[in-house]
Amino acid sequence: MRLTAEGVSWGVRERTILDDVSLDCAPGTVTGLLGPNGSGKTSLLHVMAGLRRPGAGTVRLGPDDVHELRTRVRAQRIAVLEQHSSTSLPLTVRQVVELGRIPHRGRWPASRDEGAAEVAEAMRLSGITHLADRDWHTLSGGERQRVQLARALTQQPAVLMLDEPTNHLDLSHQLDLLAAVRELGLTTLAALHDLDLAAAFCDRLVVLQDGRVAAAGPPEEVLTAELVDRVYGVEATVGRHEHSGRLHVVWHDARAAR
Repeated sequence: MRLTAEGVSWGVRERTILDDVSLDCAPGTVTGLLGPNGSGKTSLLHVMAGLRRPGAGTVRLGPDDVHELRTRVRAQRIAVLEQHSSTSLPLTVRQVVELGRIPHRGRWPASRDEGAAEVAEAMRLSGITHLADRDWHTLSGGERQRVQLARALTQQPAVLMLDEPTNHLDLSHQLDLLAAVRELGLTTLAALHDLDLAAAFCDRLVVLQDGRVAAAGPPEEVLTAELVDRVYGVEATVGRHEHSGRLHVVWHDARAAR
């Protein structure tokens, strides 16, 4: 399902965080949201997910205004994987994943096996079936991210939103998580900080700078040395890897940056 934003602005008190942002996430594609810290990536994700109402502009999921949807309907269509997820409750992995079924349950108590097939499939896709009976609090950071991905998938969303999902993960888990997301075929909007990972896994990139769109388009058009210098203030060389052919960003000595 297509997700779009048109002229979105949002701020807190007198401070403008997002300023006239427009973007288009085509059905089934992965769009990477890039930019330095404080550029507005998380704020834009929250506005796009319907968690914050914009001061101006609209966000649409298909023909529907996201902010006019009932909370339950919106939760059935959009799943958000936050950067940090925690709970003080003594839950097993399966119980955490089952939380994703809440938007699909009616007003009456659900049957014992309601959503069991969806939960099992989400755990399989996320590669955590073997963790089903583990205590959530005993998991590593990478395992927790995969559990939260399974919880999001159990919502059976049309759109998946990820807020820097690879933070605090080692390289192997970063690659595994993004590969799993890529294979889902869902319309995905992901805030990322690693430019190489964004180039490898995203169909399109949107770069934010001070709350405005600095560049948008395919990775090979967006990721240039000029853009990295202008947005991140760091000199870099952008080229293609000799063996894989993927775009690769090589940072120069930070002391050489302006």
